[in-house]
Amino acid sequence: MDKRTIPLLAIDGGGTKCLAVFADRQGNILGQGKGGSSNYQSIGKDGVIHELVLGIEEAIANLYPRDGGGVPPVEIEVECAVFALAGLDTEFDRRIITGLVQEVLKQLPIQVNHLIVENDGYAALLGATCGQPGILAIAGTGSIIFGINDQGKTARAGGWGHRVGDEGSGHWIGKQAVMAILKAYDGRNEGTRLGEWVLPHLGMENEEDLFNWVYGPEYSVEKVSALSRVVGQAASDGDKEAQQILEGAAHELFIAVTAVIRCLSFHNKPFTMILQGGVLQHEAYIRDMLMHKIKAYTPQVQWDKARKEPIYGVTVLGLSYLEGIY
Repeated sequence: MDKRTIPLLAIDGGGTKCLAVFADRQGNILGQGKGGSSNYQSIGKDGVIHELVLGIEEAIANLYPRDGGGVPPVEIEVECAVFALAGLDTEFDRRIITGLVQEVLKQLPIQVNHLIVENDGYAALLGATCGQPGILAIAGTGSIIFGINDQGKTARAGGWGHRVGDEGSGHWIGKQAVMAILKAYDGRNEGTRLGEWVLPHLGMENEEDLFNWVYGPEYSVEKVSALSRVVGQAASDGDKEAQQILEGAAHELFIAVTAVIRCLSFHNKPFTMILQGGVLQHEAYIRDMLMHKIKAYTPQVQWDKARKEPIYGVTVLGLSYLEGIY
């Protein structure tokens, strides 16, 4: 079996998809592949292992294109591998995820000399700001706020997962919609027509179908998160409950942003603010309200777009280690 040494393997694994990249010491991409969700809290440990293996195998195949596809018979020595994965919020999570990563590497023809495991939000922050002072607010399937100041101090708020956190995220919005529909069904909330949008979207006839789905095997975080787009449509069509849900999402995200602002002492100084994730990209109602709240709270905020994709931040972590900085 042929053997090749590659400086860096970088993995950006979010709640929706993962990207695997092999790179040289200059950060140039040598091969890349994609997989699905990498959050073990959402899809389970076996699901994460499967998706990571899938993405890395595709990256290996991209390194060595050949007729018929598949993973070529080659052993790869990686000087540094960085896995930036969703769901890493505590030291307990770190132990779980590190074990998952080690199992992934066992299934692949890869020898890793140094392994780094980080939260995907931290890597996204580095990619968005290129390491400069700023705050990144992410609201997609989940939500989290990360920031870094000019002293290199970092702070985060939110991101505690779909069961007890992720306020303002797609999943949070979808869950509020389901709760509102069921409250209307039993008479606790008569002011919403959300069911007229949500039930057909899910292919259901009535509220009892919705209830059974929530506690059935077909339920998933991703499917609930997808309801956020439906809530947005209902809000645009004038449904007051839908509008209140979106206003609540903006408020929850604002609370998390202000926590990071206070921690990093940004309140009375200019800083860059970047909004990212499907909810903030596609739901102008939430985005505009959040921006208005932040601007009123700290007038010196400067809006910007992410300078680089999250995978850039993952690569930066790996290259920093190779350069003796990390």
